Amino acid sequence: MTSSDFSTYLAGLPRVLAGAATLFRDAEGRILIVEPNYREGWTLPGGTIESDSGETPREAARRETLEEIGLDVEPGRLLAFDWARGPGRPPIVGYVYDGGVLTGEQFRAIRLQEEELISWKLVARDEIPTCLIGGLGPRVLAALEALADGTGPVELVDGKPAG
Repeated sequence: MTSSDFSTYLAGLPRVLAGAATLFRDAEGRILIVEPNYREGWTLPGGTIESDSGETPREAARRETLEEIGLDVEPGRLLAFDWARGPGRPPIVGYVYDGGVLTGEQFRAIRLQEEELISWKLVARDEIPTCLIGGLGPRVLAALEALADGTGPVELVDGKPAG
């Protein structure tokens, strides 16, 4: 197979998008969420994995956290990954990493990326289903369960346990 044939072959393969996020908590167990300006609802700090440049999910979670909220935090263990289907787009594989418990100093150091984010806040576990829309709420709850039991990562499909 020539390199031209291989390029044609690759161009015809199915596509999947990928994103990575970090789950940060405070000492009371609340989670940090951010409000984007480009769509409705709240989300975790994170974003698209730049896979064309060789970026890994873990690297993307760290880079996106630094870009979005100004904190350079090495992500902890992978808590969940979710195969999320949606109309009019390829599936998205969403990775959620443990960001740990942030200190007061770290919260005070948060600087939002104004091109993408409006605000941030801390929410209690029971607020997650109303703040994080679609499959993101169940994904974050599953990640919190994996964190609490020391299990995981948990495999999800559209925010629900796979299988």
